[in-house]
Amino acid sequence: MDIVYEKRTDKSLEEAIQALEENLKENNFGILWKLNFKDKLAEKGLELKDDFVVLEVCNPKQAKEVLERNVHVGYVLPCKMVVRTAGNKTYMGMTSPEKLIGLFDESELSIIAESVETILKKSITSSI
Repeated sequence: MDIVYEKRTDKSLEEAIQALEENLKENNFGILWKLNFKDKLAEKGLELKDDFVVLEVCNPKQAKEVLERNVHVGYVLPCKMVVRTAGNKTYMGMTSPEKLIGLFDESELSIIAESVETILKKSITSSI
């Protein structure tokens, strides 16, 4: 499995973000922070051709559980999801929680990460 999971949608950037937010909420995940790199770089006088929106998402109960098992997992939390454009196409994706938490080599954490990844993938596919 790759570190990045990504799917294309026919929705606009804004529609894709809204659909993803709704699906995440239905699965007990919230968005802690949202950043569009295109807008942020424009503030600095730099131009990025396409939108690249990073969403940091979290399920508080699961975050607490993994942090109590290994506080160093906090270095890869919260989960990162992206909605981006490339030309006139929109993509939704994420980094793999299973791969990232797998770096800590703890089977109990890997089980939680696998569950989180399944839910996040479902949120993406349901948003397409």
